[in-house]
Amino acid sequence: MAGGNWTRVEEFILMSFSSLPTEIQLLLFLTFLIIYLVTLMGNTLIILVTLADPMLHSPMYFFLRNLSFMEIGFNLVIVPKMLGTLLAWDTTISFLGCATQMYFFFFFGGAECFLLATMAYDRYVAICSPLHYPVIMNQRTRAKLAVASWLPGFPVATVQTTWLFSFPFCGTNKVNHFFCDSPPVLRLVCADTALFEIYAIVGTILVVMTPCLLILCSYTRIAAAILKIPSAKGKHKAFSTCSSHLLVVSLFYVSLSLTYFRPKSNNSPESKKLLSLSYTVVTPMLNPIIYSLRNNEVKNAFGRTFRKALGLRNCIP
Repeated sequence: MAGGNWTRVEEFILMSFSSLPTEIQLLLFLTFLIIYLVTLMGNTLIILVTLADPMLHSPMYFFLRNLSFMEIGFNLVIVPKMLGTLLAWDTTISFLGCATQMYFFFFFGGAECFLLATMAYDRYVAICSPLHYPVIMNQRTRAKLAVASWLPGFPVATVQTTWLFSFPFCGTNKVNHFFCDSPPVLRLVCADTALFEIYAIVGTILVVMTPCLLILCSYTRIAAAILKIPSAKGKHKAFSTCSSHLLVVSLFYVSLSLTYFRPKSNNSPESKKLLSLSYTVVTPMLNPIIYSLRNNEVKNAFGRTFRKALGLRNCIP
């Protein structure tokens, strides 16, 4: 500001969906609460079943388990606070709380992009080199790939969050969103943010598009391999092994692109909130449903696990 007339902000107010009538906010609260519980339950079941069932100890389900961990973390960072804002009794968030929420949002978001690319590579090896698949995707390799998927989230989250919250804030402390995302918080800064905005755009493009290009390369090779399979049954079987992942990737990247890569003139705060719901709330719920309904191995494993649990329960005196 002109004379350095600014004071340190100690808390922010999340505007969330405060412009909507109270009745609509209550309806949203109930809807998001159900989605939140389904998300936690679905992803937890995926983790437990893939651990408990020996038939699901393959690399694909190892990476799926990692994805479920990420979806649970993503939800825990965003949804509980959003539910509080919808009831209008917990609309404030501390300075440190806002920074922490943004940090883990970037961390889980960045890690998920790279994990989806790793899962695409796993499908590429399984379909294009089926005989060498157990050797290539051994326990050591899959562990390295999982770590390599989680690691990029740390520098992305650390640099962007630390840099943004080192700026001075002045004037209003109202964040026009349901969580502490970078663009709405950046609008409250009273300093020159041009360099940060360039970094944020370049960083977002690299973190989002690099895994996306890797996924496209993997599926281009997969498509070429499937087309060479002579029988229709063989083609269907090969495609069915990657259809769930392809659908999850499509949902994630379409919603992410519509949120962050639309022209600013078409990107009103209210429309961005609605689009943000798709990848922060809806997609984490759909992922376990997609893998359960479209994957016979997972469906059968659920059945075996539940039958085993019921059998053990019946044996208890």
